[in-house]
Amino acid sequence: METIQIGMLGLGTVGSGVLQMIQHNEDKVVNVTGRQLNVKRVLVNHPERHQDVAENIELTTSVEDVINDDEIQIVLELIGGIHPAKEYIEAALRNHKNVVTANKDLLATYGPELVKLAHDHHCDLMYEASVAGGIPILRTITNSFAADKITEVKGIVNGTTNYILTQMSQQGWSYDQALKAAQQLGFAEADPTNDVTGKDAAYKMVILSQFAFGTQLAVDDFAVTGIDHLNGFDVQQAGKFGYVIKLVGIAQVIDDGVFVEVAPTLVPADHPLATINNEYNAVMVTGEAVGDTLFYGPGAGGLPTANSVLSDIISVTKNLVLKTNGNFFNNYQRQYIPAAPRDVVYPYFLSIMMPDVPGQMLKLTQIMTEIDASFSQITQTEADGLAHVVIITHEMTAQQLADFKARVAKDSSINLGAAYKVLK
Repeated sequence: METIQIGMLGLGTVGSGVLQMIQHNEDKVVNVTGRQLNVKRVLVNHPERHQDVAENIELTTSVEDVINDDEIQIVLELIGGIHPAKEYIEAALRNHKNVVTANKDLLATYGPELVKLAHDHHCDLMYEASVAGGIPILRTITNSFAADKITEVKGIVNGTTNYILTQMSQQGWSYDQALKAAQQLGFAEADPTNDVTGKDAAYKMVILSQFAFGTQLAVDDFAVTGIDHLNGFDVQQAGKFGYVIKLVGIAQVIDDGVFVEVAPTLVPADHPLATINNEYNAVMVTGEAVGDTLFYGPGAGGLPTANSVLSDIISVTKNLVLKTNGNFFNNYQRQYIPAAPRDVVYPYFLSIMMPDVPGQMLKLTQIMTEIDASFSQITQTEADGLAHVVIITHEMTAQQLADFKARVAKDSSINLGAAYKVLK
């Protein structure tokens, strides 16, 4: 039986999981593809740390040993980051190696360029594991929604922030307490910046938007707000109103445009996304025909992510057997037109501090009247001569919200601490 030789770049948590899964699922892979898989060579920085696999796999510190090996047909890029991963993938594709990667940062930044390079060299470039770890969301959108028009993709796509927000909501912890616990449990990196600022989720929404709507957009094309300035008071107050605050990525078709955003969002307690807790992820895909569908599972971790990587390897192997390599992972393309702010409509949660003196609430009411918006719910607490006013508005446009912020900014006595969307 023919064997497909694989080269790996990186042998961390995911790489080790891939080795384990290839070994444990050998019979099924053979049954599905008619081929055996063998990891021939792995690029590592410190071979001495991986002697447990050295008997069966050649370890190397030179990337050329992998990408220049004529026997290797599939290269797995599992080192992460943008450089030198980009250069390694480019070299592999130019050497007619099919590539599987879990690198969301790279795909969100240089995806179209790398996809074209793969196509030009008749190679596959697969990256199912780049979004939501073990949830097979990209291939599902490509295959299962091929006949339906997707109108919205939204979800919780970062496990670190979801763990932090779960603890703040359920345990009453401060942001700093929850972040420290996440780091101790390994859910957050020592430097959690990409996670807590929303950048990691934004990368994933770029890729999800490409698959759902065919749009080629960059992180800089839409608003990204993280949880690093989230106030514990607001989390608890949202709970009293019947909501849970989640970091939600939204990509939505509105008329001829597409609205994309990553931001803390109030989710109704009875909404499916409100039940997604701790390090878990969930993506809700809405189609015109099928309606809402929810995909839930672990968003990270060695074996869940390795499962998505192995799924890509099997797809590439099938293509090798059929000699159909070089087709686009995602064929859908359309021009990206940002939705107009006047067309983006949501209720909003507004958290405001101002002096506890007569006339202040009248100021707020007048501002809302000027922008033709109104309150749905409002509550006020007092402390040290200040009033903490929390408001949930009726539906208003993003343009109205921008006008509200501009007017409030002109009044030094009113401090708008937070303005979060309320999921409908």
